[in-house]
Amino acid sequence: MPMLRTAALIAVLLHAGAACALDENDYFKPLGKPPEANQKRIKGGEAVPPLPLPATPLRRSERKREPAPPTLIGKVVWGAEADFVEEDGSKHRIADWNLAPADLQQLLRKAGQHLKLRYKHDTVNLNTFSGDPAEMPVLFLSGGRTLRLPDEQIQLLRKYVLAGGMIWFDSVAGSPFFYEGAVQTLKKAFPEETLRPVPLDHPVYHTITDVEKVQLPAAAGTELPQLEGLYVGCRVGVVVSKFGLGCGWDDFTPDSRIPHAMFYNVRDANLLGLNLVAYAVGYQRVGIAHARPELFGLAEGRTQTDEFVFAQVRHGGVWNTDPGGPGNLLRTLATETQTKVVFRRQAIKLGADGLDDTQFLYLSGCHDFTLDEAEVRALQGFLQRGGTLLIDNAQGLQLFDKAVRRELKKVFPSADLQRIDPAHELFATRYAIQKVSYTPAVQRLEPKLEAPVLEAIQLDGDLRVIYSPYDLGGGWQGDEHPQAKGYLRADALRLGVNIVVYAMTH
Repeated sequence: MPMLRTAALIAVLLHAGAACALDENDYFKPLGKPPEANQKRIKGGEAVPPLPLPATPLRRSERKREPAPPTLIGKVVWGAEADFVEEDGSKHRIADWNLAPADLQQLLRKAGQHLKLRYKHDTVNLNTFSGDPAEMPVLFLSGGRTLRLPDEQIQLLRKYVLAGGMIWFDSVAGSPFFYEGAVQTLKKAFPEETLRPVPLDHPVYHTITDVEKVQLPAAAGTELPQLEGLYVGCRVGVVVSKFGLGCGWDDFTPDSRIPHAMFYNVRDANLLGLNLVAYAVGYQRVGIAHARPELFGLAEGRTQTDEFVFAQVRHGGVWNTDPGGPGNLLRTLATETQTKVVFRRQAIKLGADGLDDTQFLYLSGCHDFTLDEAEVRALQGFLQRGGTLLIDNAQGLQLFDKAVRRELKKVFPSADLQRIDPAHELFATRYAIQKVSYTPAVQRLEPKLEAPVLEAIQLDGDLRVIYSPYDLGGGWQGDEHPQAKGYLRADALRLGVNIVVYAMTH
């Protein structure tokens, strides 16, 4: 799907009638205070030396070096530098990449203060950067003028994100020029992916504190946060903010420099920033796991075999949510049952790949998706021939839930998903499952919930569509997904085994 970005989006970011009057150089201004000098840490009153004599005792005012914190964020150098002349005639040097020079310093200071996460940031030159997320888990690009990077740097960013890194793009004063440059950069780096609005119940808005309503200038026309994301698996690997964040991290409002600036107020910018820091830290292991090659890989099309094949639907949304999860399920299935399995996922495109020999389909997602007419017909035929479709709401998000119910109405206009009775045989095909353990995000919403929650559509008395509104695949994967609404690993695997055994015997 192409990125839906046109000149009309630029106009939305500007005051009515002002788009033609503005130039990208109107956003090339210093936006914030310079970084603070490193604090001097002095400890006094120590009469006893920390090392055995004859080590020289420390003087009362001697500075002690604390271990340097690890680097979390790299601020990417790009663009040009110029002298900026103030109204009083003074001038100083500014740079495209560093218009808010204290933004990351202040954000990470607040992360240390409020989250007890002690990290630092560094400057990154993409010409010499290795692209290894272990060296720098997050890259940060901000500015006001059009972002332009050479092709080799764009490909480095792709490699970095696919290896588990995360990138933040901040249009520091809500510049439509920087935003559009970021969008075009991502279009070149990830032509197969789509930049999507981050839904309000996504962990990005809830990792530390709930941010569902924000204060923006009136011209924004909304009170909802406007982050956009590019997904790698179920993880948001790239975040783009069309409205300014960095100035707020430095407790600075950019409209004092740029009257038409579009930005989050200081409080909301800091809350979003702290959530982003926590999300980057919490999902770092998920990113590494998603980047790890699957032990048995992913194949295209249909493999004819008498063994069980895990066929996964490739749809137009975010479909490959937990790449390592199915492999773990297949190993459990082979170990705990007598089932002979093919240890390789098959990626199936409905309406293009034949399904005559397919008995089981898995459809996962964490964002909106649609099925076209050919896909609907293929799915109808598959289910009417006795196939079983398992739908998995990766991360348990409302946007995917709504899409599932809407698209299933195309397949079965007169049928609705119904909660599967806890006494149904599905919950006893291999394991007797009456109670399950949920992730903390579910426990907070449903503190008394212990029974598994699965819904289904029946045909001729058998469950043909099985839908899990809580995440199964994340549990199969086994890595912690902070704020995801799902099953813990052991119960996710047991439910998965039961579902597959039911599909093979009905």
